[in-house]
Amino acid sequence: MAEAVSSPAPAAPPPIASFFSNPAFNGAMLSPNGRYLAAFTGARDRRDGLAVVDLTTMEAAMVAQFRDTDIGQARWVNNERLLFSTVDRTQGRRDVRFAPGVFAVNRDGKQFRQLAKRNEQFIRAGGDRDDMLPWHTFMLDQDGPQTGDDVYVTDAGIIAPGILVSQDLVRVNTRNGLSRPVDHPGTAQDWLLDHQGEPRLVETLDQNIQKIQYLDPVTGAWRVLASFNAYTANRNSFSPLAFGPDGSLYVVANGGQDLSALYQYDLKNNKLGQRLVTLDGFDFQGHLVISNDKLLGVRGDGDAEGSVWFDPGMQALQQKIDARLPGLVNLVTPPKRPETPWVLVESYSDRQPRRFLVFNTETGKMSEVGNVAPAIKASAMGTRDLVQYTARDGLTIPAWLTLPPGSKDKNLPMVVLVHGGPFMRGDNWNWNANAQFLASRGYAVLEPEFRGSTGHGNAHFMAGWKQWGLKMQDDIADGTRWAIAQGTADAKRICIAGASYGGYSTLMGLINDPDLYKCGINWIGVTDIDLMYDSGWRYSSDMSAGWKQYGMPELVADQVKDAAQIQATSPLRRAAEIRQPLLLAYGGADVRVPLNHGIKFYDAVKKTNPNVEWVEYEEEGHGWALPKNRIDFWGRVEKFLDKQIGAGG
Repeated sequence: MAEAVSSPAPAAPPPIASFFSNPAFNGAMLSPNGRYLAAFTGARDRRDGLAVVDLTTMEAAMVAQFRDTDIGQARWVNNERLLFSTVDRTQGRRDVRFAPGVFAVNRDGKQFRQLAKRNEQFIRAGGDRDDMLPWHTFMLDQDGPQTGDDVYVTDAGIIAPGILVSQDLVRVNTRNGLSRPVDHPGTAQDWLLDHQGEPRLVETLDQNIQKIQYLDPVTGAWRVLASFNAYTANRNSFSPLAFGPDGSLYVVANGGQDLSALYQYDLKNNKLGQRLVTLDGFDFQGHLVISNDKLLGVRGDGDAEGSVWFDPGMQALQQKIDARLPGLVNLVTPPKRPETPWVLVESYSDRQPRRFLVFNTETGKMSEVGNVAPAIKASAMGTRDLVQYTARDGLTIPAWLTLPPGSKDKNLPMVVLVHGGPFMRGDNWNWNANAQFLASRGYAVLEPEFRGSTGHGNAHFMAGWKQWGLKMQDDIADGTRWAIAQGTADAKRICIAGASYGGYSTLMGLINDPDLYKCGINWIGVTDIDLMYDSGWRYSSDMSAGWKQYGMPELVADQVKDAAQIQATSPLRRAAEIRQPLLLAYGGADVRVPLNHGIKFYDAVKKTNPNVEWVEYEEEGHGWALPKNRIDFWGRVEKFLDKQIGAGG
């Protein structure tokens, strides 16, 4: 008699920590000459430090590391020196007592100097010299001159936790610490350095009026290029992107079209010039790729990131690297002033977390530098695709659909994951930890880019104004019904979830469409629009006075004119209508959506709903900064979903 052969047990999904632990590797960047590579790296028992690799010898050395904090940001000052700041990855927002500080060090670890204090206002812990820049000094996310030891940093005008009212610019020498402010008109909000790393443009704000002002190299005087409403903009508005090697200004604008594109700006006549790059179906976002004082191409983010190369040599190099790394997005970054044949490559897909590699254009040698999620294996991840469906009023809604690994795409339990903002772009084609974690547990994940989301044209964005809980909510419900009609989702096993605005949408989804969603997960979610205007004396909010006065009445709801709408779209006031099982999670130190949003709603909903789980992470702010809390939260999500719509149910 033949012996029965049992089929192998399915492989266990990756553990939660594989998705939500802090990575030991956090990215890398080439020196201006391309000879050295700076990388953010740590270890289980060591704080994240800054290491430098000599690509000629492949020898690495740790050049900056602290016992009590981590390296946060870093930039090359020149080929011999680095600028960096710190961040404590072991503390939540409540426990943060120190500013990031600003520091400089040589690539060999010598001539270390602290340039800005870490001690915040009213806190005197000792250790900071009086000749340093103040604690509210921050790195500028742009390259400075890179020809000497000077850099530009910002002096932030902070009037309350999280509330930034201005950003002045300061030039500082990284060796002797001498500094001087940059003169400018108005209240500065943002700066743009030119190709030589010098201040050339400032954006200012006066009440609701934003001005873009240009420092003319001919006259040495500032002049206004454009002025418009900062919160609602207008047809003449644009966003400065970068200056080219020849002094040309490149901007992102609509130029009379629905989708924004990359334009060259006519500085002489103060108007848009030539349109250079458009992205198929998406607003332009990205940056210029410049090397050897030449504009080689443009990095753009459509459905996925990619490069438009103007330079034939870079196009050929891209094709060579793509052939070596097929099926992946491969972003190639050359050094600014190359003296070596090395380029940096960032490689990823929907299933493969981002890897950093260096490629030698002469020898063809390719070496991996690091992986942001090394415990994740692509073979254990699901596919992620851009889909489209039609809302009930005819508007086309893009969405991201992630399926479990090996899924047949039929009759699956599904999580509708709603992005925050809401006036921002949801995501793109990449490895997404939240979606892939849920997919690894057997759930289809639908992430709608509902009206009001940016990145999909001006009409799509404006269609979401004053539609919280209304047409924005309908878009999400229509996407859910589309997934059911497609046969992807099991109509009886669907849960809605999201953070911040996504948490608000979760609650409104349970109210508006009780037959569609069996359960809900809301973390750090808004529960009442009036509470956004006034969170009460006990709970501070980082919503600026300008946003409340000029932005929210136009984009969200006017407290007086739209009072009835605010009441009708308030989860807090309609809490008794939610009868489905619910998981709520909030940060005790959140100043974006203060804790009372959660407390008031929980007190209201539990009166009529016995199936509500509550967790407060006392030290956290708007999101989970600590791995222990991310792992705990997603563990709760896993158990909750399993009970409500998974195998355990």
